[in-house]
Amino acid sequence: MRPNQIQTRLRAGQPILNGWLSIASSYSAEAMGHAGFHAVTVDMQHGMIGFNDALHMLQAISATPATPLMRVSKLDGPEIMRALDAGSYGIICPMISTAEETAALVSACRYPPKGSRSFGPSRGLLYGGADYVEHANDTIMAIPMIETVEGVENIDAILAVDGVDMIYIGPNDTALAFDGQVVGARTRAEAAIAHVLARARVAGVATGIFCADGADARRRLDQGFDLVTPGNDMGLLKTAAAQAIAQISGDTLVQPLGAAGSGY
Repeated sequence: MRPNQIQTRLRAGQPILNGWLSIASSYSAEAMGHAGFHAVTVDMQHGMIGFNDALHMLQAISATPATPLMRVSKLDGPEIMRALDAGSYGIICPMISTAEETAALVSACRYPPKGSRSFGPSRGLLYGGADYVEHANDTIMAIPMIETVEGVENIDAILAVDGVDMIYIGPNDTALAFDGQVVGARTRAEAAIAHVLARARVAGVATGIFCADGADARRRLDQGFDLVTPGNDMGLLKTAAAQAIAQISGDTLVQPLGAAGSGY
């Protein structure tokens, strides 16, 4: 089976840079996959993407060095299984708050006897290889998102669920949950994020986080995160356009609203 580059880099103690796609375009997906990211995530929760577009985007990513991931819209077994059958090598699932929800996510990502994933790998065989089914349980990643007060409170129980490959923090929803805002002070949210990171280190579980931009991603790597996402494609496009306009016009560049600047 084709290796999962995220797992390979984790074993080597190397950081993972993750691209994020919110625009329904196989062309931009292919470009992001060639940009130097180790993984690229197709966002089915907040991205403007339907399943047919997502399939074409996964196919485009397959032509690049990046490992394809998908954020599903919710904890839903059939949706998760369909994403994996389409060729995603990992599932990021939003709003996971309990060990029970975490176990349901892991189960949907694993074939029996380790889980409840239905057989029908479809495009998984084309991307992963003829031995996909034999190795999928060890290669496909189950990644719960921690972004609620309950999720932070239950973090030790979530981390203890067998089969969790990584936890991924959504800092904006965490800010809403703990500080009641995404713009402005995030004192309680940052304390919660630091707590989750510390508990994951103790449990030996890898960690990822969505970031405002490259500088924020660098800060999160220095903080100890294993995988960072430096904004999404729309935010990067908007920032590059604003920089070009500022250079042409001589006007001051309007800075995005921190981590919430891309509407995430």
